[in-house]
Amino acid sequence: MIDMLKNAVALGGSDVFIIPGSPAMVKVHDKFEKLGEERLMPDDTERLAREMYGLAHRDFSLLDAQGDDDFSFAILNVSRFRCNVYRQRGTVAAICRIVNFELPDPGKMHIPQLVMDLARQRSGMILVTGPAGSGKSTTLACLVDRINETRSAHIVTIEDPIEYLHRHKKSLVSQREVPGDAATFSRALRAALRQAPDVVLLGEMRDLDTIRTAITAAETGHLLLSTLHTIGAAKTVDRIIDTFPAEQQAQIRVQLSMVLKAVVSQRLVPTTDGGRAPVFEVMTVNAAIQNMIRDGRTHQIDNVIFGGTDRTMLSMDAELQRLVREGRIARDVALLHAANPDTLAKRI
Repeated sequence: MIDMLKNAVALGGSDVFIIPGSPAMVKVHDKFEKLGEERLMPDDTERLAREMYGLAHRDFSLLDAQGDDDFSFAILNVSRFRCNVYRQRGTVAAICRIVNFELPDPGKMHIPQLVMDLARQRSGMILVTGPAGSGKSTTLACLVDRINETRSAHIVTIEDPIEYLHRHKKSLVSQREVPGDAATFSRALRAALRQAPDVVLLGEMRDLDTIRTAITAAETGHLLLSTLHTIGAAKTVDRIIDTFPAEQQAQIRVQLSMVLKAVVSQRLVPTTDGGRAPVFEVMTVNAAIQNMIRDGRTHQIDNVIFGGTDRTMLSMDAELQRLVREGRIARDVALLHAANPDTLAKRI
């Protein structure tokens, strides 16, 4: 297993796939490459999974109890790995995300300065959204590192599993892993509010209890950073509100309009040179957007962002247009990922 993971890192891969019936594979720029010629049998994948559990110093019985399990581990001088091991058709399979030891450089990751400036916020809620594998964790790690470098704060991270390790710089950083250090996200978040935090990073807002506690944390003067698997600011706001029972939604709209400071949406799109480029949308909550959230007019948010009159906003469609103009992505790729393909087609 260690040899496979070393080879995957050397190839510049992003994910390693250990699935019965197929050779071990690594994804490199959205294409699969073999890490061996022989097809893996069920006994092989279970043996490799047990090796991963050994590297993580974790009990294999957790997989038997739950049917799937998330954890992370590191290989010295190679990389960190975030793994999900699961049972499928009675056999064991695993996917490992490759995570660099070093914290990412926002410039090399092409994270806009507008996003990094959000690290100056002292309270409220900032959400980073997008599909799985779009780089949300990387963006959050960059924001936490910027806070860590620039001000004295107690930063509490709650993750499943921990991906990037943060050293103490100007700030103190406590990193808790679910379920190793805490039973659930909501329990860890409630405990964090008693740990004198200035900043709380919540790996994901997964359920009603966690979302409710997160809003409370943001209301009480903390800066809360978290993620959702949504695309676009308007869909993100709707997703949060729709999580609550109908009789509570009017109150939640009011609360959310007051605590939400920004929504960053991102996705990775294929480039003309065979790589992938991140594309960002940034909605910063001003008085107009506060009113839209409170009054249930979230469908108007996209027009405010796409209008381009506010320099604190960034439209994903405008970013796609810029990448086409620079020759980094193809026109049809831009239109495929656009929120308003007809309007973008005319602009291009």
